[in-house]
Amino acid sequence: MDWRRLHVDTRPLRRRDFRNLWLGQMISTLGGAIGLVAVPYQVYSLTGSTALVGLIGLAQLIPLLVVPLIGGAIADALDRRTVVFATEIGMTLITLLFLVNALLPEPQVWALFVLMALATAVFSLGRPAMSSLSPRLVPEEEFAAASSLFSVYNSLGAVAGPAVGGLIIANAGVAWTYGIDALTYVASLLAIRSLPRLPPLEDVERPSVQSIIDGFRFLKGRQALIGIFVVDTNAMVFGMPSALFPAIALHRLHGTAATVGYLYAAPYAGALACSLLSGWCSHVRRMGLGITVMACLWGAAIAFFGFQTSLWPALALLAIAGGADFYSAVLRSTMLLRSTPDHLPGRLLGIEFMQVASAPSLGDLEAGVLAAVTSLRFSVVSGGILCIAGCVVTALVLPKFLRYDAGPQTQPA
Repeated sequence: MDWRRLHVDTRPLRRRDFRNLWLGQMISTLGGAIGLVAVPYQVYSLTGSTALVGLIGLAQLIPLLVVPLIGGAIADALDRRTVVFATEIGMTLITLLFLVNALLPEPQVWALFVLMALATAVFSLGRPAMSSLSPRLVPEEEFAAASSLFSVYNSLGAVAGPAVGGLIIANAGVAWTYGIDALTYVASLLAIRSLPRLPPLEDVERPSVQSIIDGFRFLKGRQALIGIFVVDTNAMVFGMPSALFPAIALHRLHGTAATVGYLYAAPYAGALACSLLSGWCSHVRRMGLGITVMACLWGAAIAFFGFQTSLWPALALLAIAGGADFYSAVLRSTMLLRSTPDHLPGRLLGIEFMQVASAPSLGDLEAGVLAAVTSLRFSVVSGGILCIAGCVVTALVLPKFLRYDAGPQTQPA
């Protein structure tokens, strides 16, 4: 066995434009992860209400369901570098407004909700354009490697960012987290500014409701693409018990508030570890089969997690689930980009982002309601089993998805 294939594939970093984008986004993402805890902390410290903290998610939900579709149509019709640059400037200004509000003698709670909704909308507007930059900066055989490299710092930020943000808030105050977040956008703006112009390669209609509908119409009859969305939605709705982590930590694992944090961090820690061993993803041909296997592994790990009463086995199973989800995400992204013509990736990536961002909320609802009427164990275990069953049904109903073959992959230099 060639162990070098396990190491993260760094070929895209040899390309200057991709390397600049990667470095800029890494700095910006880590800064954003540090600032991630600031808003819920500030809402709770100002109001003492957990209900209001929970409503932050509602402020984000509507933009997540609508704006990515608009952003996808814009990304396909305009220069992608310009779209990303404009939305990054918007995010910088919104972060500065968070900072101004935090520096007021009496910070306004309503402003936090308005700014959070605006930040989600602007981020969602630029996300399809950002995700569709890679296909123009690296060749097709490096799509999987590029996706893995972006996931390295995303996973690192998800694990370490909130912890670092909490330390900064505790020692310097919440305003510092906003300030650091705003400052890191400078790196992103410089990186994006250095990219070449990336206009559409062919004539594309202006952004409109019809152009958005065309994105959905493209999916009709394409089992390979439909399977990507179905498998991930199935895994997130039935196999995502994160809403139950506080109850599991306190009542089944007999832990403390710190235990809750460990449970939330464990899947991202697994994803981070697997991102460093992701080189094999660049050589996968049967991507539909690979996605299905990883989704089943996610479901199995979650089902076994539901039986645990000790912390370390529980964390290990969540890390396995997070690693499987990481590999599934890399293969899904690669398969989507390889199967989409250049005039449509923005719209398809917008649809994907809408699905990826909203499905976990449905999963939280399903897990919470089922646990309330049955038990914590039944909700988690049955969700994992239903995830596996859903993968089997998808494979039977969408056989072309399971048989998808990407063709021979170029070997690394």
